Amino acid sequence: MRATIMHAPGDVRVEDRDKPAIQRPTDAVIKLVAACVCGSDLWPYRGADKLARPQPMGHEYVGIVEEIGADVKNVQPGQFVVGSFIASDNTCEICRSGYQSGCVHRQGVGGAQAEYLRVPLADGTLVAAPEMPDHEKIPSLLAASDVLGTGWFAAKAAEVGPGKTVAVVGDGAVGLLGVLAAQRMGAERIIAMSRHVNRQALAREFGATDIVAERGDAGVKKIKELTGGLGAHSVLEAVGTQESMLQAIHATRAGGHVGFVGVSHDVALPGRDLFSSHVHLHGGPAPVRQYLPELIDLILRGEINPGKVFDLELPLDQAPEAYKAMDERRAIKVLLRP
Repeated sequence: MRATIMHAPGDVRVEDRDKPAIQRPTDAVIKLVAACVCGSDLWPYRGADKLARPQPMGHEYVGIVEEIGADVKNVQPGQFVVGSFIASDNTCEICRSGYQSGCVHRQGVGGAQAEYLRVPLADGTLVAAPEMPDHEKIPSLLAASDVLGTGWFAAKAAEVGPGKTVAVVGDGAVGLLGVLAAQRMGAERIIAMSRHVNRQALAREFGATDIVAERGDAGVKKIKELTGGLGAHSVLEAVGTQESMLQAIHATRAGGHVGFVGVSHDVALPGRDLFSSHVHLHGGPAPVRQYLPELIDLILRGEINPGKVFDLELPLDQAPEAYKAMDERRAIKVLLRP
């Protein structure tokens, strides 16, 4: 099969690899219908994360079940499925509390930028659609696999709700879908922080009421001006840098909540700042599996269209160009068709 492999920073190749097979009775093998490049894939592409060896890439996926292990009961060959980037049994105490990304048996799912994928712990990881979805729903269902579920978790972690003012730090796919999530959860005002016109437009389409182009201290000052000097009730952090985390915390009012989902890189929070802020922090890898049934239903009923974050679609063999386009910010998010 064809699969995307990162050999070194900036060096992505599509190569022939062995088709995956069932290794454990809890596995499933799916034929991928669509995959994509994630913003987090750009960390190793840019050299911020080190590669010990050539790495199969991709952790967002939708596809059709081709084969299942002997112990798999919840999905069957021929079903269209959406899965999370973390495999979970969905039965342990942590999973039952809604934190499947912290499952005691969790495993990373990787290698989804390919024609086929082995998914461990299939019963607890994959969610089947009630029927084969229409072609135009595929991008949105793919978004549910990670970026929509992650934006949804950020909003939940930040305690977004009716009557609240929400600020979103980060205008990538996760941040933009955090705007969508905040709108669905009834936020009264949604401030999107973005300097890019096309992303500002999509943020407004998803429900943003205000745009702040400033960053850092200037961005915090602007949010304070928009909120009577208090700051937002809820701030979603979707970047993962020191600047973005401090911007999120400082833009939150006393007693407010920050939902942080940007993959952390060299973030060190000043203890005194945190102590004096009275801000709640909650985040981490999103428990996407918790939200998948609800998100799939909303998408299939046409109530949300998160697939709009995909502004470029390429065949799998052009995956290197997909990375380049996202690295150069010529695309928000690239969908790959095997």
